[in-house]
Amino acid sequence: LVPAVHRAIDTVGWGSGASPLICGHGAIHAELERQLALFEGTDAALLFSSGFAANLGSITALVGRGDAIYSDAKNHASIIDGCRLSGATTFVFPHRDVTSLQGLLEDSSAFRRRLIVTDSLFSMDGNLAPLDKLAELAEQFQAILMVDEAHATGLYGKDGRGVAQHLGAEDGIHLRIGTFSKALGSIGGFVASSQCVVDWLVNRARSYVFSTALPEAAAAAGLESLRLVREEPHRRTRLLERSAHVRSQLRQQNWDLGSASSQIVPLYVGTPQAAVELSTKLRQEGFLLPAIRPPSVPAGESLLRISLTYGHTTDSVDALVSALESHRPRP
Repeated sequence: LVPAVHRAIDTVGWGSGASPLICGHGAIHAELERQLALFEGTDAALLFSSGFAANLGSITALVGRGDAIYSDAKNHASIIDGCRLSGATTFVFPHRDVTSLQGLLEDSSAFRRRLIVTDSLFSMDGNLAPLDKLAELAEQFQAILMVDEAHATGLYGKDGRGVAQHLGAEDGIHLRIGTFSKALGSIGGFVASSQCVVDWLVNRARSYVFSTALPEAAAAAGLESLRLVREEPHRRTRLLERSAHVRSQLRQQNWDLGSASSQIVPLYVGTPQAAVELSTKLRQEGFLLPAIRPPSVPAGESLLRISLTYGHTTDSVDALVSALESHRPRP
C-alpha cells in the first residue's frame, strides 16, 4: 500500500481540506466508491472517515423516535452508540439467539420502522452471526437488516466480501458496513447498499455530512487493498487454514475459546487480574496478546485476544502454541 499512497500524495497532496459535501470529495474518492460497489455487488457505496462513523451515521439516519432497533448483545461499541443516539427504542437480544430475536419481533409490531443490526464476525468472541437466519427474519417481519462486516471484509466468502457472502445471505441484507482498518490495512469506513439508501445517507448521516473527508491518498490505499483482495486470494485462504490449526491446538491444551471459529481467537481466563498477568508473562516471552477486560467485555469474561494475520509465519504461530502450552489451564 505504501507505494500507492506515495504516488497519490505526489499528485493530490495529503489533506482533503473539507467535508465531502463542500470540496473534500475528489476523483480518487469517487473511484474507490465505484470499485467498492463493484466489489460488494451493490448499486452504490459511500465512504466515511472511519468504520465507527459509518455505523453511527447510518443508524441515526435510518431510525429515530417511533422506530425500533434489535441489536445483538455483543455488537461493537459504534453500533451501541448509534442505537443510543438514534432515539429509537432498542431491544438487545442475547448473543446470536435467533429464537429470542424472533420473539422480540413478534411482540413489537407497532413501530413505524424496524432495524435489525449485528456484527458479522464478533471482534472479541471470534464467532460468526447467523446472517442467513437473520435475513429470513428480516424478510418475514419486514425489517431492515444492517450488518457490520468490519472483521470479515477481505477474508470470508468466495470473493472476500465477508460472512454474508460466505453464508449466502447477501440478498437479504439491506446495508453492509465495512472498514479499511482491518484486513484492508488502511483507514476509513464505508457503506454498501442500494442507490436510494446511499443517497439518503449522503443527506442525513451527520458523521458523513459534518466530518472532514478522508485524504485522497488514503482512498488510493483502499483501491490498492481491493486489488490485492481480488488478485491474491491465497492470503485469506492461508490465514483461515492457519487459524483453524491454532484453534485446534489450543483446544487440545484445554484453553476455553468459546465458540470462536475465525482468525480472532479469544483465550477466556475469567478475571481482569488473570488476563493482565498472563498477557504480561507472554509479552516478556515475545508475544503480544492484549488483555481484554470490562468494559470491552462483560464481567467474568476477561480474555487474551489472539489476532492472526497472513503475515504470521508457521514458525511464529507454532512458537506461540508452544509458549501457551507452559501456561495451559489445568483440568
